[in-house]
Amino acid sequence: MINEQYKYSELTSKIIRCAMNVHSELGNGFQEVIYQRALEIEMRLENIAFNREFEMPIFYKERRIGTRRVDFLVEGIISVELKAKTQLEDVHFAQAINYLEAYNLEVGLLINFGERSLNFKRLSNKKYKPAPLS
Repeated sequence: MINEQYKYSELTSKIIRCAMNVHSELGNGFQEVIYQRALEIEMRLENIAFNREFEMPIFYKERRIGTRRVDFLVEGIISVELKAKTQLEDVHFAQAINYLEAYNLEVGLLINFGERSLNFKRLSNKKYKPAPLS
């Protein structure tokens, strides 16, 4: 599952493996919060550093206009957005991409536990701006 063409491939693969373990154990049909709690347990078992429901500010023209909580911010570099829907829709992808752009993160995962088989997508922020070197 590790594909070197993807940035942070090793870490995203570990996260996806954790999600697969959760889906194998629980199946589909639960609310999103149940999958969040189970994924938290799996990622702790794998020693993956993360913040759950990490609140981040949203800016518009350099003014703070609100906040949004990403389901998981992994190692400070990857956003993980969970869904428990029977099918992912364009709005879910747009939401996940918006978070990447708003937080200036390069890589994210959109994981859906609501389907019969786990559905996940690696996402990249085409507007990502690396932090200037000090």
